[in-house]
Amino acid sequence: MVGGKLRIVALGGGTGLSTLLRGLKALPVDITAIVTVSDDGGSSGRLRGQLGILPPGDIRNCLVALAEAEPLMQELFQYRFPAGSDLADHNLGNLLMAALTHMTGDFEEAVALCSRVLKIRGQVLPATLTPVVLGAKLVDGLTVRGETQVTRFGTRVERLFLDPSDAHALPQAVEALARADGIVLGPGSLYTSVLPPLLVEDLATAIRQARGLRIYVVNVMTQPGETDGYSAADHLRVLQAQAGPGLVDVVVLNVQRPQPDKLERYLEQGACPVPADARNIQEMGVRTVAARLLSADDYLRHAPDRLARLVAGLVNKNRRQMAH
Repeated sequence: MVGGKLRIVALGGGTGLSTLLRGLKALPVDITAIVTVSDDGGSSGRLRGQLGILPPGDIRNCLVALAEAEPLMQELFQYRFPAGSDLADHNLGNLLMAALTHMTGDFEEAVALCSRVLKIRGQVLPATLTPVVLGAKLVDGLTVRGETQVTRFGTRVERLFLDPSDAHALPQAVEALARADGIVLGPGSLYTSVLPPLLVEDLATAIRQARGLRIYVVNVMTQPGETDGYSAADHLRVLQAQAGPGLVDVVVLNVQRPQPDKLERYLEQGACPVPADARNIQEMGVRTVAARLLSADDYLRHAPDRLARLVAGLVNKNRRQMAH
């Protein structure tokens, strides 16, 4: 690789971002994760409501994905308390982050301390330190507030928004985007993981101005109530409509067909493989790269190692071309 380690910045949340980070951790790359903080469900939502802190769940998953600490420490951070107590469904890592936030008075410092405890490779940053609420105006005219409400009604989203709308990004996040050789959006839930960080205008502007290769990784499967019937081109159209043009140079598509027994379980839940309509994307002026990217486990999702190698290869090739 020319010019030392590749600098890759990944944005999003949920299991998609942590999947990519697990793969990137095994490669000689400099990693920054910029993570959504709009979650209001589960343990994160309870801590947010009761303690007034930013939701720690997505950040916790990213920290564990990048951790080089002993496996026991990773397991402790992910440990979920069983039903039947006041701690039911809380993750120990979420509680530790909540405690550190109150001890230091600073959520950003709490994330940094957890990063040290887990000895993570790279850095994990919240998309904003502003306590934002994700909202949506649906095509039927209804306006809903809260991430868990955005996809609850199974009605298509006309427009996403953050409240307050003037949330600012961390300076370190903007700087990381400016220095990045590659910027990755996704994989992950389109409306609740990929798009929320892009609604922070500082981040969207920094991505548009970035010199690095901007990659969008489309989900393997549609998500019931959120992206029913969406093709890969539909995902890109929504991303551009919600967050503006100029954010994506290349779209990564999975073209590996799922095994019938795995696919059947997803079809029963209303999820289908996302059609890889490369030509429609190319007609939008965006390049496509297609590959066999499915994980070998029981879930229809990206294989961390395959996805990370593909992303790093695209970024390195682009850096070489820019150097000549």
